[in-house]
Amino acid sequence: MESTSPTITIPEPKKLVQQTVYSILFTISLAHFINDMLQSVIPSIYPLIKQRFSLNFTQIGLITFTYQITASILQPFVGLYTDKKPKPYSLAIGMGFTLSGLLLASFAGHFYIMLMAVSLIGIGSSIFHPESSRVAHLASGGKKGLAQSIFQLGGNAGSAIGPLLAAIIVIPYGQSNVIWFCLIAFAGILVLLRIARWYAERLSLNAKNKIAKEAGPLNISKRRVIFSLGVLLVLIFSKYFYLASITSYYTFFLINKFHLSIQQSQIYLFLFLGSVAAGTLFGGPLGDRFGRKYIIWISILGVAPFTMLLPYVSLFWTGVLSVFIGLILSSAFSAILVYATELVPGKVGLIAGLFFGLAFGMGGLGSAVLGKVADMTSINYVFKICAYLPLIGIFTGLLPNIEGKKAVS
Repeated sequence: MESTSPTITIPEPKKLVQQTVYSILFTISLAHFINDMLQSVIPSIYPLIKQRFSLNFTQIGLITFTYQITASILQPFVGLYTDKKPKPYSLAIGMGFTLSGLLLASFAGHFYIMLMAVSLIGIGSSIFHPESSRVAHLASGGKKGLAQSIFQLGGNAGSAIGPLLAAIIVIPYGQSNVIWFCLIAFAGILVLLRIARWYAERLSLNAKNKIAKEAGPLNISKRRVIFSLGVLLVLIFSKYFYLASITSYYTFFLINKFHLSIQQSQIYLFLFLGSVAAGTLFGGPLGDRFGRKYIIWISILGVAPFTMLLPYVSLFWTGVLSVFIGLILSSAFSAILVYATELVPGKVGLIAGLFFGLAFGMGGLGSAVLGKVADMTSINYVFKICAYLPLIGIFTGLLPNIEGKKAVS
């Protein structure tokens, strides 16, 4: 279906039951871009609020911990509930929570008010991710890895752009300028309302015609499925605990070691997050083609040599290595998430909520723990010990090769 209108075209669900609905995939990816861009604004202004509120690294870690834990605890429950009772318009409600949090953050005059603001943003994230993952799944047309990569590309691109916009809009002019991002949140609500309409129609069509049944269970034991999910969660721990060191403390590391300005350090953070966005696009399609287990293995364990070198090289090579780390490490999540949904068919919301929730939780826990370590030792030491986390990727070898093990229904 084509349109000459500059507005987003939402296809008719009944014409696209067995097709990959790229217009929906890219629209939900745009919503993910907006959502994660807005979330990344708060870590981007950490140097500013650290100075304004006279915070130590432990308190900086607590801000991230509050946001991430708020998101991580709620997401699996949201996913479990919406597996049974999908709520298409909850997507826009989630963005409304994010808008409220940004508004509060722009006027926060106290550390505890900032904690309240980030908790609202966390609630918004917990509502958005499980349901938006289901939208990507419904629109995949069977190309689950590709669909998840397109969806993740939006989120990671937003996370990359957020710090750059914060460096332009907020850092030079002050905390109150966070309010400008509320306009973007409002635009996100409008986008999500259009997605919700398509989602609701698709659910109605599927219910009426009994369309799009999930694949049958795997020919592996329930015990092996549970064990495999545990391995995947360990891998998520490795990935996101390491990412916490970058997203929360990379700017401080660069400022401390190379004496960069806040704006200069944000550019390096943008390079890293931009490489994360680019790498995301490859993980899903490569997993569709070659097998998700192998992509998970390469993307986590394969990044270890680069993380181990990072704390010891010059500024130039720090930038280069951070790009390689972002490209390789980011390809894991799409493959992990789709692998998990294939292990547990029919539970997309629960699996998305669990894995997104754990990702946020590990990021929050990592920020809190690493902030305490930084106060007790140094930022440089934090990056030296985190360099070994990708070695946990060796546990990927314990996962079964599930391609070809689907039961015949």
